[in-house]
Formats: sequence, structure tokens, C-alpha cells
Amino acid sequence: MRVEVPPGGPGALAERAAVWIADQLWTAIAERDGAHLAVSGGTTPKAMFAALAALPLPWDRVHVWQVDERVAPDGDPARNLNDLRAALLSKVPVTAHLFAVTNPDLRAAAAAYAADLHAACDGVLDVVHLGLGDDGHTASWPPGDPVVDVGDADAARAGPYQDHLRLTLTVPAVNRARQIMFLVAGAAKAAPLAKLVAGDPSIPASHVRRDDVVVFADAAAAP
Repeated sequence: MRVEVPPGGPGALAERAAVWIADQLWTAIAERDGAHLAVSGGTTPKAMFAALAALPLPWDRVHVWQVDERVAPDGDPARNLNDLRAALLSKVPVTAHLFAVTNPDLRAAAAAYAADLHAACDGVLDVVHLGLGDDGHTASWPPGDPVVDVGDADAARAGPYQDHLRLTLTVPAVNRARQIMFLVAGAAKAAPLAKLVAGDPSIPASHVRRDDVVVFADAAAAP
């Protein structure tokens, strides 16, 4: 696991992470004629999505997947999809794969998402973008939730956590990716990031593998 702290102002973190993702997508397209990127929600990646959308890529050969999503109606402010759609999906002609969180049968929705993943890329994502919560969670793997122990499925239901059930990629699906990156910003993330880098097993994010993982952090969060 490598930590990179881009120099510069607040926009530098988003720009550097976006350029790194674009480089991985270009490699995937050159090698396999298509690229598969899974992205997380939260407020931190909004600027990164916008920066990524501005970069020149053969976007019609890029597939964008959700790492996780809150179970809420379409358009609900809690949905990760809102920011993703505004900053990226509405700007470039990617193929989007979204969790069907309005399906009343969440287990069936998770199974359908996993089936789509295997049909599209044999279950191997090129890049997975993760965030890091103040409590050390990543994806929708809440502290103490049994979702981190799911080993026989690539997507599953999690929660309730922070007032919502979730659908999320599982630990095996994330760790199978060719490249994994974290985007971490703010002083509140300094303690969990230090635990992540140290491999502290007390936080859910410790279930992410340590090889081929880069953490882009700002100075306030950097250990």
C-alpha cells in the first residue's frame, strides 16, 4: 500500500487522482479494448469525478460501476447516484451499471448486479475507487457488519447503517480488482487512515488487500 499526498491546493488531490484513474483506464482499453471502473459515494470524490470527466478518454469503451449504494428512492438526497450522475455520468458516454436499490427484494438485486459484473468483465474490475469513513469503514462495510465475511457472492446487502440499508460489493469482489485506490481528505480521516496504513484489523477497511493499492490523501489526512 502506497500513500501519495499531491502538493498544491484543494483541487490538486482531485486532479491527481483523476489522472491516475485515467491512466489505468487507458491501460485496460489498450489491453482488453474496454475498461471497468467502480466508484464509491460520499462528498470527497465529487471533484475527482468532475476532473475525470474532463479528461480525454474513449469514454464509449468505459463501464462505470457502483461500489455501493444506499437503499432509498430514486432522486433521494441520500443516494450516491446523484453526485455521480451530475459530475460524471451526464458528462461522458459511459455504460453505467447501477445497483437496483428500489427493488424490494434486495438479495435478488445484489445477485443480479453480481451476475452483470461477471457477464461484463468476468467479475474482474480494472479499478476500484474507495473512500474511508471516520469509523474506518469503506464501501458499505459498517463496523461489526457480517457483510465483510461474505465470501461466496460479489454483491450483498449491508446495514442498516446511518439510517439506511445498503447494497455493496463484497470483499472478494473488491480485492479481485486489478488496481485499488483510496481517496481520503480531511483531518477527521487522519486516525482511520493511520490504522489503514498500519493494517489495523479493528477497522473494516483492513479487509482490503495491501498489494496494488494506492492512497491519495490531502495533507490533513495523511499519516
